[in-house]
Formats: sequence, C-alpha cells, structure tokens
Amino acid sequence: MFRTPMSMTTTMAIPERTRSGRTGVLAVLFAGFVLSGIATTSVGPMLPVFIGRWRLDDGKAGLFPSIQFLAALVGTGVAGAWMAWRGYRPALVAGYALMGFGLASLNASTHVNALAAVAALGLGYGLTTPGTNLYVAEAGGARRASLLNLLNFAWGAGAMACSPLIALALRNNRLPGLLIGYAVFGGLLALALLFARFGAEKHEKAIETAGAAPVLVGRGVTFALAALFFMYVGMETSIGVWSAEYSRRIAHGITSMTTLAPMFFYAGLTAGRGLAPLVLLSLSEGPLVVGALSLVAIGTTVLIFSATLKVAIAGVFLAGLGCASIYPIYIAWLSKWFGARAKRVGGYLFALASLGGSAGPWLVGIFSQYSGSLRVGFLVPLLSALFMICIVVSLRRQASQ
Repeated sequence: MFRTPMSMTTTMAIPERTRSGRTGVLAVLFAGFVLSGIATTSVGPMLPVFIGRWRLDDGKAGLFPSIQFLAALVGTGVAGAWMAWRGYRPALVAGYALMGFGLASLNASTHVNALAAVAALGLGYGLTTPGTNLYVAEAGGARRASLLNLLNFAWGAGAMACSPLIALALRNNRLPGLLIGYAVFGGLLALALLFARFGAEKHEKAIETAGAAPVLVGRGVTFALAALFFMYVGMETSIGVWSAEYSRRIAHGITSMTTLAPMFFYAGLTAGRGLAPLVLLSLSEGPLVVGALSLVAIGTTVLIFSATLKVAIAGVFLAGLGCASIYPIYIAWLSKWFGARAKRVGGYLFALASLGGSAGPWLVGIFSQYSGSLRVGFLVPLLSALFMICIVVSLRRQASQ
C-alpha cells in the first residue's frame, strides 16, 4: 500500500532534480555568453589603438581578427572531439579559462604578445561556442530558435557593453584594471562549470535518439548550411571589427564616437535578438532570415556610401539589427534537421563558422589595402548577405519551416 506512493515520489524527484540542474547550467552558460561577447568583440575597439601603437597598415591590422578566428577554428575542432569523448564540461571549462587569460594580456606592450592574447581569446571562443549552443538547443526543444536567440542576446549584451567600457577605460587610463576584472569573471565561470551538473545532457540525447528523426539529411542541405555558417560569421565579424576604424577615417581621427562605433552595431544586434522570440510567434524562421539578410544588405550599403559619421553609425546599427536573428536560427536548423547527429555535424559547421570569421575581416583588409579604400573592403559583407539570401530561398523550397 505504501510502496507505490514512495515509488512515485522517487520517480518524480529525478526529473525535478534534472530540471533544477539544467536551470543552473543554463544560468552559467548565459552568463558565460556575456563574457564571450566581450572577449570576441574586444579586438574591434582596440584595433585603432593597435594600428596607432605599431603603425600597422590595413593588411597587418586584419591579422588580428584573422588569428582570433583561426584559433577559434582550432578550438571548435578540439571542442567537437572533447564533446564526443567527455561531454560538454572539459571544453567549456578550458574555454573560459583561456578567455580570461587572453583578456588579461590583451593590452600588451609588443605586437607579438597582443597577437598571442587575441589567439587565446579565439581559442577560448571556439571551445565554448559549440557546446553552449548545442546544449541550449537540446534544452529548448521545440522552442529552440527562441531560446537560442535569447542566449545570443546575452552574447550581444556583452558585445554592446565592450566598446563603451573600453572607451571609458582608455580615457581614464584604467584599461589594465578593466581587463583584469574580465579575467577574474572568466576564472569564476570556469570554476562554476567545473562543478556544474550536466546530467541533462544524456537525458536529452536519449530522448532525441529514440524519438526524433532528422528532418533533412541530404548532402545539398548540409553543404548549404555549411556555406551559411561560413558566410554569416565572416559577415558579422567584418562589420563589427572594422566599424571603429572606418568611423575613425570618416571623422579624421580617434574620438569617443569612433571608438563606440562597434557598440551601435552590437546594440542593433542585441535589440533584434531580444525581439526575435516575439517575432517568431507570428513569422516562420525562413522569411525572418530572408528579411534580416536584406536589412544587413541595406545597412552595409548605407555604410559604404556614408559621407558623415552619423550616417555611418546609422548603417552600422541597421546592419547589426539585421544580423540579430540569423545565426541563432541557423543553429536551430542544425539541431532540428540533423537530430542526434547535430553534435557531430555541428563540430564541422562551427569550425567553418570560425574559418569564416577569420577570412571575412582579413578579406576586408586586403580589398581595402589594394583598392586604397575601406569602402571597397565593405563589399565583402555586402556580397555575403546577398549570397546568403539566394541560399536561404533555395533551402525554403526543399523544407517546410
């Protein structure tokens, strides 16, 4: 008589503990993505400082984001292998520890040491991004696109805060203290994840393997999604990294507003990601991505033809607003279309995304150097947006969103 209620209580307690543990992990991951946004975008507002400190041309300056995302490429490869072997924890812990180290040493006195710091930031970003996005996608279930937008809203909040905090620290000669504070935050995140309970990972994986078949598995879809990952991150990074230097040239010198230019890009991106879950209630993912890419193209065109700093800032903001929902939806498609295979396929796609993040800003710098105009360099993200519109329209014909 009494065994059945006790058994039911025990059975109910396990999912409750699982939900509680998952909520704690999600809270840490969301906080971690704030730091990830800071770490990933810190090169942008620091780039004019690096250019002035070591008298770099555009080609050499473009090496900073290229090295950052080449290191991220290595990190995503290592993260994929680590996730398959030991789950999410090792890559996440190592990633935030490396981010902390890179931020602490970013304001280096030598060019080589600054490049090493940027490489550490990229490696940390590569280690943390796949596991964070895939864990949140698994936890989100049918609402994965909305939850991923909120996760990347947290990333955007960090990215948006990065430029004004660096500008304020530079103006008050407090940059080393700010960077050390970021490093401590990274260490605390690594410590929290070291002891976090990732038990929900196996639970979600078992559910998906047993009950959810991939929606699309064709090679054409895989290649298309790979191209989208590659081009999107290259496009976003190009605009975010070069907007401060572009603004400086329009203003003919470094000012508070030119240093803050990346903030307006990430302000648009953050605002859009906060609104995306509401928009997705009435608009399907495919049309939203096409509209968002069109907005990026418009914003980048405004930026290219801008003659004043205010117009350039407006173009940067529009481009950021367009970028907002694109990448989270790409990740949601990865999880939805590939099911249990998403973790394995995702390793390759996130690696391609990192490669795009390396190639995009470098190509902007090369186009700028050989044409003599950074405006020409911004044709790289503009063409990326247009190509992605074509790919997404083609994908919509193959899948119901």
